[in-house]
Amino acid sequence: MDFLKINGAHGEGGGQIIRSAITLSCITKKPVHIDNIRKNRKVPGLRPQHLSAITILQKIVNAKVIGAEIGSTEIKFIPGKIENLDLVEDVGTAGSIPLILQVLIPVVSISQKKLNLRIKGGTDVLWSPTIDYTQCVLKEAYTRMGINFTFEVKKRGYYPKGGGEIKLQISTSNLKSISFSKRKTKNVKLICSFSKLSKEKIEDEINKIVKKLTDLNFIVDVEIKDEEALDQGATLLVYSIDDSSIIGMDALFNSKTGKFDLDIENFITNYSIDENLADMLIVPTSLILGKTILPVRKITKHLETNLFVTSKITGCKYGIGKTSYGYEVIIEGISNSCIK
Repeated sequence: MDFLKINGAHGEGGGQIIRSAITLSCITKKPVHIDNIRKNRKVPGLRPQHLSAITILQKIVNAKVIGAEIGSTEIKFIPGKIENLDLVEDVGTAGSIPLILQVLIPVVSISQKKLNLRIKGGTDVLWSPTIDYTQCVLKEAYTRMGINFTFEVKKRGYYPKGGGEIKLQISTSNLKSISFSKRKTKNVKLICSFSKLSKEKIEDEINKIVKKLTDLNFIVDVEIKDEEALDQGATLLVYSIDDSSIIGMDALFNSKTGKFDLDIENFITNYSIDENLADMLIVPTSLILGKTILPVRKITKHLETNLFVTSKITGCKYGIGKTSYGYEVIIEGISNSCIK
């Protein structure tokens, strides 16, 4: 069997390569061989959250997987026939649910299948988008692209115990191009959820963030929720959406500093989409026939790595141009014959 070989140490060299490679492997029906997985990390190889995404996807696409175990630095993934399924899964501890959804949603929807999934794990953890970002920002972009999913957060899950739970439904897609231009609105939505922390302390921190935004002429709609979880924690999302822009920033409460690790300047200076969202849109845009332009403030390592892996698997072309406000990522997508 011929495998498309992917160097897992390329660029950012982390879990993003694995997620993008196996996602596109399933959609395009191309077997992939990923080696040097997280080679330069302090703890190399697959970690539990990577393995969870692989094993769940394995069930959905009836894949044959070689090397799927904790610590493995090499896997071979051979996709099979994708099925409509109802699944119940438990990541264990605080493995990131949002990162797993980044794999499952494009595979199922773009492959014109359906999935009902009840999954437990971490909803709001470090080194991952928060579940609110997935719900309010990523979902908005995916919906505009014709990728369809909904979910309900049944319970929050913070580090280290996790125990969060969501109920997810993915349905078939109708892929279409998406365009962005300069943000027009000054309306901002702020959502904060917390557990086992002082409400007064949380509200005080939120008020400081709101003041910074209102001083810059933003109109802020605030929602603060006390939602019980197994561990203490708090999660924050600030986002702004209009017909030409989708911008979001999320952060977790830092118990050592007593603050949310949120860079407001980054939110203010973003042009029309935030760089994290741009990264998440690379895989689907590579499969849309025609040109997509993603205007961003900066080019992250994750974004560069995703462009490399995606172009290698799909054959899409891309370029990065400097602009007065930052950069434009230009992707010339393909129409893959495996996508019905």
